Amino acid sequence: MANQRRDADQRPSPDALLKTARREDNQAGRLKIFLGAAPGVGKTYEMLQSANARLKAGADVVVGVVETHGRAETQALLDGLEVVPRKRLEYKEQVLEEMDLDALIARRPRIALVDELAHTNAPGSRHPKRYLDVEELLSHGIDVYTAVNIQHIESLNDVVAQITHVRVRETVPDSVFDRADGIELIDLTPDDLIQRLREGKVYVPEQAERALEHYFSPGNLTALRELALRRTAERVDEQLLTHMQANAIAGPWAAGERILVCVSEDPRAAGLVRATRRLADRLHAPWTAICVETRRNLQLSEEERDRLADTLRLAEALGGEALTIPGVGRRIADDVVSFAHANNVTQIIIGKSTRSRWFEIMRGSVVHDLVRRAGNISVHVIAGDELAAESPSKQVVGTAVRSEPFDPLPYSMALGFVAIGLGIAELIRPMFGIENVDLVFLTAVVSVAVRFGLWPSLLASVAASLSYNFFFLPPIHTFSITEPTNVAAFFFFMLIAILVSNLAARVRTQAVSAIGRVRTTESLYAFSRKLASTATLDDVLWATAYQTALMLKVRVVLLLPEDGIITVKAGYPPEDQLDKADLAAANWAWGNDRPAGRGSDTLPGAKRLFLPMRTGRGAIGVIGIDDDKTGPLLTPDQRRLLDALMDQGALAIERVQLVEDMDQVKRTVESDRLRAALLTSISHDLKTPLASVLGSASTMRDFSQRLSDAEKTDLLATIIDESERLNRFIANLLDMTKLESGAIVPHKARHDLGEIVGSALRRASKILVQHKVTLELETDLPMLELDAVLFEQVLFNLLDNAAKYAPVDTTISIKGLRDRDSVLLHVMDEGAGIPPLELESVFDKFYRAQKGDHVRAGTGLGLAISRGFVEAMHGTISAANRADRSGAVLTIRLPIPAAREALDTAA
Repeated sequence: MANQRRDADQRPSPDALLKTARREDNQAGRLKIFLGAAPGVGKTYEMLQSANARLKAGADVVVGVVETHGRAETQALLDGLEVVPRKRLEYKEQVLEEMDLDALIARRPRIALVDELAHTNAPGSRHPKRYLDVEELLSHGIDVYTAVNIQHIESLNDVVAQITHVRVRETVPDSVFDRADGIELIDLTPDDLIQRLREGKVYVPEQAERALEHYFSPGNLTALRELALRRTAERVDEQLLTHMQANAIAGPWAAGERILVCVSEDPRAAGLVRATRRLADRLHAPWTAICVETRRNLQLSEEERDRLADTLRLAEALGGEALTIPGVGRRIADDVVSFAHANNVTQIIIGKSTRSRWFEIMRGSVVHDLVRRAGNISVHVIAGDELAAESPSKQVVGTAVRSEPFDPLPYSMALGFVAIGLGIAELIRPMFGIENVDLVFLTAVVSVAVRFGLWPSLLASVAASLSYNFFFLPPIHTFSITEPTNVAAFFFFMLIAILVSNLAARVRTQAVSAIGRVRTTESLYAFSRKLASTATLDDVLWATAYQTALMLKVRVVLLLPEDGIITVKAGYPPEDQLDKADLAAANWAWGNDRPAGRGSDTLPGAKRLFLPMRTGRGAIGVIGIDDDKTGPLLTPDQRRLLDALMDQGALAIERVQLVEDMDQVKRTVESDRLRAALLTSISHDLKTPLASVLGSASTMRDFSQRLSDAEKTDLLATIIDESERLNRFIANLLDMTKLESGAIVPHKARHDLGEIVGSALRRASKILVQHKVTLELETDLPMLELDAVLFEQVLFNLLDNAAKYAPVDTTISIKGLRDRDSVLLHVMDEGAGIPPLELESVFDKFYRAQKGDHVRAGTGLGLAISRGFVEAMHGTISAANRADRSGAVLTIRLPIPAAREALDTAA
């Protein structure tokens, strides 16, 4: 057994091997991060030095983007490297330079230098963040050197803000940092960094003075330095552990502290966990609480089971990892030491035993075994006087006592197996002699132990021993033994039978326990996958209720808050009503975040037991369970299973609610953006024609006698034109409101496309007066199912848009043709065209492309309304640039309706 265990310990971890194999087989590039505690420590300088060293070694190194910040020594290192020219992007009348990702991928160097990993790219770039550019480079097999400061790591953002009182907006997900193949920490003492700052090597003098007063104070820099050191140490520790597990290296390698605490059902275990937490805080080390599950655990009382479960939950609440591992070794100490070696544990904490010396002599001592077998691992034995035994607190929720009625069948079967063995022994004695008879009885004992467990096997051992004595040891048919050798034979036979039955029963118990754990784990895994695939709250609630009812054999209701009131949202079997007692218990459980109802110490008269469902953000709902039995509902094992189910369900509910909250935030942001754009339109675009109308009318009123007839005609024309323009703006706003509210329903009928186009051209004649218009429609175009009024408005908006952006005296063309089962209608102009990045954005509400001063103002709703109308008629509209010359082309695609069946009508 010991040799087998040593062999198992020497085998590499399958998970670690798989992780290593994936990393080696992956064709992606390698990522190296140069990490600093603050700006100015020399990350970019060190990155360039490493790049130059690789270049001298023959590697192909190219600079994608490096910011020297005007530092001469950094620029000197950059001079000898190939630099890919940056891409220029126009944004808000400014030209911004960004890394040319496409050019860098096409160049395909061995190593690419990409500075400032947390940088936000300019609008119009392929990716919004630079770390996404880095991930694309890595996916093309290009190694990347990059630099980042510790304050940009997402998980440390709040910590840095608390220390420095500065909220960093540009962050990098921890997953990017954790996937790095190499991390090089660029460390500089606070005094040296402050000196560099004063010498002007980080910022210009004015900025340096402000930085010294705020961000670059010695206290801030010391705290940031510690964060950088610890985060790097955590990542290196993970890499070390993976390497040890993949190569079957027996620990510990004390590169960093890891603490393991052994817990049991002992009342002092909770104090032991708290002592471990205090030690872990002093050492800044991760820690784990483990319980080795042996056959003895099955014999624990319900109170002891509850206490053990509470101790493990306490370890998780205090920030540790709580694990229950199966006892596969002959001694508990072997399992603990094996786990410690596999996880690079450097210190083990265990409580001092209070058992008697005689008990330790007979049964052994876990503490002594652990000290002898720990090797290089430090073992802390905390005396009982240091840990006050905690008096068992009154249970908030009572647990059901598992009552297993006495079943005589296994004992009857045990005697039957012995009887069968006796018969076989009588048959083989003449042929093989009495020497082999005992093996038959041992076989029967082992069979009983494997099939029925310990106590029936002990009965079989006694029955087999007596049968062996009565039928086979002289004088036969009596229980007396005359020969001393037979006395020894009988004694050792009985001893071996008991030992074998005990061993076989232990194996059976471990197998049954393992099978139970596997089934529970499989069910929980299937449940987690089911929750992961659900997208709506109703599906999550139904899955949680169904799985809980299935695994615990209870009835389930789930309640969530709605307008401040807890209400039933799901149940299995389906139920949507609670009586007054249950509703009171549910409200108390929700309001106080404690269990209430049946079997609890609060409102025990309720039919159901209600327990709050919690996440890291607090209570999220309440679950209620009941069955047809009386008294407490759940055994301790079932309570632990319910806790696991509730945790998974609560997290899934929180996930769905967070998604809904995010959607609501997006809708709110979009609404605010639209409201701001609408106010802009009203304040500017609508004000302009009103001002023209008011100015013209005022001029005619005040100077009518001085104006000639031609001047009056021009002023009246201005009033009419601007009034029509104002009418179009208001109509667009009303149409968009109707579209968003779903109030527009097309009244479709079959129409000739040429008639609608002609009507739209007549209506738009005034705005097209300075342009040439050509119309080219195929002669055999079929009738289309359209709403004539809406489609005319679509064409008017497209013509108005073309007239705005096409120069005077250019041609606007309308072409209609058939394309298989659709009709295409193109509206083309001869303007500057649409920027490629804006081809889809032009259909957004209130979106207006960059334009010159000659372009008439508009609300930015025309194309958005056109898309809404066209899609309401089951068509599509798209924007593109002309291939034959400059200009834009807007294309409407409408389906050709199915041919109507001819109706034969009687004359």
